[in-house]
This record gives sequence, structure tokens and C-alpha cells, in this order.
Amino acid sequence: MTIRIRNLHKVYRVGSERVHALRGVDLEVTRNEFVAIMGASGSGKSTLMNVLGCLDTPTRGRYVLDGTNVSRLGDDPLAEIRNRKIGFVFQSYNLIPRTSAVANVELPLMYGGMKRTERRRIALLALEAVGLGDRVDHLPSELSGGQQQRVAVARALATRPAMILADEPTGNLDSESTREVLEIFARLNQRGRTVVLITHEDDVAAYARRIIRLRDGLVVSDSAAREAVPA
Repeated sequence: MTIRIRNLHKVYRVGSERVHALRGVDLEVTRNEFVAIMGASGSGKSTLMNVLGCLDTPTRGRYVLDGTNVSRLGDDPLAEIRNRKIGFVFQSYNLIPRTSAVANVELPLMYGGMKRTERRRIALLALEAVGLGDRVDHLPSELSGGQQQRVAVARALATRPAMILADEPTGNLDSESTREVLEIFARLNQRGRTVVLITHEDDVAAYARRIIRLRDGLVVSDSAAREAVPA
């Protein structure tokens, strides 16, 4: 999964005001990279993730994803790209409370029309991959925060996406759960997936191989991580 962005702008209207969230971002992410995007609140990092994940479109500029210019695609083509190529992990786990871990992981496969037997097989494999093979029938309320986030990671993996986009995925976790989730991302990257991680924490970004910093809607630095944490 490759990303190429040129002169990307995003402007929101808030009443009569125009808010410039992105002010001309240039960025490239090559296949199989593990990139952390950092910045303070209001820097534009979450807006950039929404554009990268085809959840939003730029006001101006060009975004080429795996050779396809997605900058001006409509809702249906963007939804197809999201469903086929991108797995999302957010700070809030977004699990259905009264549904088992395995059923939560099955959801995107069910929406895609996959038969029950096959989607159950894939969901079980995804939970095994994140170390929850013995928790498949547990409800979210029966799992720790770290385990719930691992279920969310398994759900993102279920569609076998080429890229994982994670927006502050450890924001609600303790230090041990944070380490476990970030080590999963590192292993996924080593096995061939592109990983883009949004964070404001240096120790979280250290798991990436490259760190991009935003300020006021612009890239202000782009460098290799000094001390990438081994998986």
C-alpha cells in the first residue's frame, strides 16, 4: 500500500469562519512502512488520518493511494476502498457491548456478505493472531481495556487490509496494555502491512520506523525514528 500526497489542503466551515486544518501537506509513504504522525491538538493529524483513510476528501490537492487518485472520488468508491484496503483502529474500541469478541470481529465480514462459516473461521484466526484465542466468547465487559483494543485490532485485520490506520489507539490503555498493542502493530508491519499510527506520545511513536510531525496543518519534520522499539 503506497501513499502519495501533494499540496493537500482541508478547510472546514464553522459558522461564518473558515478553519484551515491542512495547509499544503506533501507526504509519501511507501509499501510496508511503519509511520507515526505526531502533533499537538489542532495540528491537523486527525484530519490527515481521515483523508488518508478515505473518511474525508481534501478541499484541494492530490491524494494517490496505491496508484488510484482518490482525491475526488464519490462516497461509494471511497467506501469500497475503505472496506477492501484499510483497517481502522481508534482510541475508543467501538465494540458492540452485548456481542462476543468473535462476533464483533465478524461484523465487517458480515457486512461484506461473507458466509457465516467462512467469516467465523477468519475471525477466530484474527483473534488468535492478537493473542485472544482463549477469549473468543467473552463479552467486551468481560475483557480488560487492552484486550478490548486487541479485539478492535483483530476486527481491523479480518478484511485482510494492506494498511492499518490507528488513531491514538493506546490513549485509554495502561502502560502494559499499550506495549502489547504496539507490539502487535510492529509484528503486522514486519509481516508486510503498512501501518500509520497517529499519536502525541513520544514513547508510542518510538515503535514506528519513521516519525512525521505536524504543526498548524503543515509537516514540520520527517525523519527516521531514533530508537525504534523491537517487537
